[in-house]
Amino acid sequence: MEMQSYRVQKPDDINVILGQSHFIKTVEDIHEALVNAVPGIKFGVAFCEASGPALVRWSGTDDAMIALARENAFALGAGHSFFVFLGAGFYPLNVLRGVQSVPEVCRIFCATANPLEVIFAQTTQGRAILGVVDGVQSKGIEGDAEIAERKALLRRFGYKM
Repeated sequence: MEMQSYRVQKPDDINVILGQSHFIKTVEDIHEALVNAVPGIKFGVAFCEASGPALVRWSGTDDAMIALARENAFALGAGHSFFVFLGAGFYPLNVLRGVQSVPEVCRIFCATANPLEVIFAQTTQGRAILGVVDGVQSKGIEGDAEIAERKALLRRFGYKM
């Protein structure tokens, strides 16, 4: 067994959800969960089939997001993993519960716009995701000024009153 990492390729402002599922209908069910959660959502989803032809299955509503999902899923190639890339202006906060409620979804590794590395193991059988590096290491502890900035940001985005 060999441990490796894969840096997810994406623009800085694009959010991604990385998860694990267990069945070929994952692509269609995640597609339905996303469009039901946010009408008009722009996204791409890709799922790494883990048996049979072992293809990357895909769907979506935006060609650029579909391309990101397909390319990253194929490059990682970990069985039963899936990527959801959300178009600019769409956020995991608004769709994560829907994705998590898809019956075949087993786990969500992350939902982020940060730089992302996936730590995986390579065996003679295939690849398995061990975890993720989501963003950078903490640089300090917030003080009063940073607390005020955080609260103002949440209100500017409309998440708090």
